[in-house]
Amino acid sequence: MDSQWRAKTLYPFLGILLLLSLLYLNFNSSDDNYFSFPIFLWQPKIGFVSTNSTQFLIIDDGAGGGESAFYVNGWNSYWLMMESVWSPSRPKVSEMLKRGAQMGLTVCRTWAFSDGRGANALQVSPGLFNERVFRGLDNVIVEARRNHIRLILSLVNNLVAFGGKNQYVKWAKEAGVNVSLSDDSFFSNPVIKDYYKAYIKAVVKRKNSLSGVLYSEEPAIFAWELMNEPRCASSSSAPVLQAWIAEMAAFIKSLDKRHLVTVGLEGFYGPNTTNKSEVNPGIWAASLGTDFILNSATDNIDFASVHAYPDSWIPHADFEAKN
Repeated sequence: MDSQWRAKTLYPFLGILLLLSLLYLNFNSSDDNYFSFPIFLWQPKIGFVSTNSTQFLIIDDGAGGGESAFYVNGWNSYWLMMESVWSPSRPKVSEMLKRGAQMGLTVCRTWAFSDGRGANALQVSPGLFNERVFRGLDNVIVEARRNHIRLILSLVNNLVAFGGKNQYVKWAKEAGVNVSLSDDSFFSNPVIKDYYKAYIKAVVKRKNSLSGVLYSEEPAIFAWELMNEPRCASSSSAPVLQAWIAEMAAFIKSLDKRHLVTVGLEGFYGPNTTNKSEVNPGIWAASLGTDFILNSATDNIDFASVHAYPDSWIPHADFEAKN
């Protein structure tokens, strides 16, 4: 009886355990003990988000097809990728996305960039990536989908935090490229633009190490955001930034036709927008090279968004003015 039990039960169990151990060792990353065995079998099925010019829609890719309205109710947690890099802080990411879902939220905006040489830098130098950090972003996407949250992934920063356009300009200078002293050469220098396009391609064409799904085929990604709050102050008439938006939006669409694209604007009106610049938070806002109407109406930009900071822009105004 003992030998029969071992033959029928124990040995098959040990065989399965051995197979799982081998798979774990095969997919495990030895540098940070990060378990990356594909879990796509457990990913819920959700549809891609599209637009019909006036409304967001969820497209059903199933046999039945069809569309249903999608309503954005979301928040901003820029730090999700950074907290997903190290195992001890990953539960914080899971909990944030879980709570968002429990509150009825549907979209989270977060960073898909970190440029430079820091411990959590995703892009260490042009075209060179830290795979451990990339896996952190993989984890964010898997957790978002598990909680039926969709992500707006921002691709570069206007500010110096997390590298931003300043880091791209530094890389070009270090490579001997003749660039102006202004960080705004990010928007016009062909070498720097190629750096950024290479980064876009690396992210958009990334295959998630956890789910096995290409980012370009991932329905949990709501949209790509070209830049966090772009400003091009050295070009107040806005043609440089406008051309950059058009070029980069078209480039993303050439790689990924399924996802939406947005700019990431603060919502300022330019000096040439009739009867609108007067509602800016100050005269300074019209000199930053952006124009909410013009930028948002660019081909391949699917929807507009505004990042509003009334407490910073008009700190001494009353509550009514800020609203």
